Amino acid sequence: MQLAYTILYVEDVPKALAFYMHAFGIGQKFLYEGGDYGELETGATRLAFSSPKLMRELNKNPEAANANAPCLEISFATDDVEAAIKRAISAGAQLMQAAKSMPLGQTIAYVADLDGFLIVMPFKTSTRSSAIPNSCRLAYGLTFASGAAGH
Repeated sequence: MQLAYTILYVEDVPKALAFYMHAFGIGQKFLYEGGDYGELETGATRLAFSSPKLMRELNKNPEAANANAPCLEISFATDDVEAAIKRAISAGAQLMQAAKSMPLGQTIAYVADLDGFLIVMPFKTSTRSSAIPNSCRLAYGLTFASGAAGH
């Protein structure tokens, strides 16, 4: 199996797409006619957005996101955490945690998007260390030259 996509339930799909495009430099893959569903160009695993209205039509009842009590976080790795934070904030993101050095030596920062989804921006790393447990590699968003944490 392979993770295909993650769908965030947002009130205004076109606005959410525009935010992510401006805040993180990601291209739009498509916006469904009517504006209730859209996807970004995020590679093999798609980041998608759907309106609660569309979900209710599918007999689902999504809850609004809350960055202060998150149920998930999205991670965009970057070479420059400080610049990424500034860009996200200029697009309307709310700073949740300024850039901070973590116990494994990685710098990360958190922002919330316009709908309250928590976004972590770790510094990209190609350092591989067998001393870092797989669970910590995943928890801190570490990426490795081989393309997979823990390999």
